[in-house]
Amino acid sequence: MKKYDAIVIGAGHNGLTNGAYLAKAGLDVAVLERNSYIGGATVSRELYEGWTYSNCSYVCSLLRPELVRDLELPRHGLQVVPYGGGVTFMRNGDYYGNFYDHERQYREMARHSKRDANAYERYTADVMKQTRLIRPFLLKTPPDPTSLKLRDLKDLMEYGKSFMDLGEAGLIDALKFWTKSVGDFLDEYFESDVIKAHLGGTGVIGTALGVYSPGTAYVLLHHYMGDVDGNVGSWGFARGGMGSVAEALAKSFQGFGGEIICDADVDQIIVRNGKARGVALKNGTELYADTVVSNLDPKRTFLDVMDEKDLPGEVIKKAQNFKIRGSSGKLNIALDGLPSFTGLDQGSPLMLGDYHFSDSLPRIERAYDDWKDGTWSKDPYVDVLIPTQTDPTMAPPGKHMMTVFVQYCPPKVHGNDWTAEDKAGFEKSVIDQIAAHSPDFKDLILHCETRTPKEIEAEVGLTEGNIFQGELTFDQLLFNRPFPGYAQYRGPVKGMYMCGSGTHPGGGVMAAPGANAAREILRDLRKPNTVPEGYADD
Repeated sequence: MKKYDAIVIGAGHNGLTNGAYLAKAGLDVAVLERNSYIGGATVSRELYEGWTYSNCSYVCSLLRPELVRDLELPRHGLQVVPYGGGVTFMRNGDYYGNFYDHERQYREMARHSKRDANAYERYTADVMKQTRLIRPFLLKTPPDPTSLKLRDLKDLMEYGKSFMDLGEAGLIDALKFWTKSVGDFLDEYFESDVIKAHLGGTGVIGTALGVYSPGTAYVLLHHYMGDVDGNVGSWGFARGGMGSVAEALAKSFQGFGGEIICDADVDQIIVRNGKARGVALKNGTELYADTVVSNLDPKRTFLDVMDEKDLPGEVIKKAQNFKIRGSSGKLNIALDGLPSFTGLDQGSPLMLGDYHFSDSLPRIERAYDDWKDGTWSKDPYVDVLIPTQTDPTMAPPGKHMMTVFVQYCPPKVHGNDWTAEDKAGFEKSVIDQIAAHSPDFKDLILHCETRTPKEIEAEVGLTEGNIFQGELTFDQLLFNRPFPGYAQYRGPVKGMYMCGSGTHPGGGVMAAPGANAAREILRDLRKPNTVPEGYADD
């Protein structure tokens, strides 16, 4: 049996990124994928003839531009098309629009609240201040505050200097921001319910917390850290669906000599004499390498594909306690045409962005109450987009594809597994909410793929369907991600590493965890470092 230099478990975007950098440094690398297709949550699939769905992840912004350039992803077919606009529909028949044009945006905010329109510049400046603070560290390995190693001490000083440069008032603001709820944060700037709801929804996406739960202000920041074509905070569609990201990464990886093996379901990481030696597949095949990298979440890594006798007891306990609660669902819908929405012209630029139907923070909080009660939200918070308005390659001419991200949706319903009846009820709650603002929407539906955390876990391998491989709360960030002592991508077994979103800097289609882990592996192997480090802010 052939022996590789490195084996990466999981062909999601972080696994492919990790493999690409290892192969670029000259290693013989195999990336293993249990499905017959690559991409993990970054995947495009045709489940209805003629329509391409971005089944899980659906928009692009967080993908680090340094990595895009370094791995030459545009040359391998990646094209990210920015989109603008966006709207939150209100129960009274009005709406709040989000415009790209600054003056038009000011007038729209002033239509709801002159005070809020004037406060928006201050709000944006304060959020960007936090963004500038954290962005330089996305492509850096978090220092271990308990270590006395020179590198860790140096990096801790760099972190400390960045915070101290904020000044006393700025430091207080930063600490408050990282621990505050998104609702309380927005209350400091705005008075209009619909404006707060429009801005605040991103604070709970993918998170088993409500808008008034401490720590959700950081989740909002996490969604502001990306950029498209150098425009910080912008979002775009990967042309052809999000699987285009994985396809470009795969071509880059293979261009460096890497090998992708699909239908390779890993049963266990082989450990001998305290060192990783390869993997055993569920079909009985064994593949060997002295470096094994897990792109799985921390629970699956330590509680599923590793034998507990190969692990310290503290690691098993930390993995068991790692917060990775599922809270999201997804609908992908094939439409016979472009739906109309009450009060909004079909030619409006607002139609090109995302649509929301929760017009106050209390409504979003009540949606969270349903999740806490063990059921799906009857009045959910949804993030709706019709990417075929910008990218017509995803549907036949004149037809459209709608992607609907849903909060909140539990991994179990009142403690029991999802039934077909439960799934139908969840789907109906989402479709009814959209239809309440779109009179022709239901008549245009040709096909609907409905995904609860049950389907997301079964198909993608995300525990409980958690899209971030672990919640982005303050106790699970930086040197605490996934847990203290193991935040530098090295596992407790020599030669075993982690590169998934359960490591720093977290979830989203960012690719930073995969790249950061590759840098640490190459450092340990004393190989040429091919991975960019840090971020030169524009």
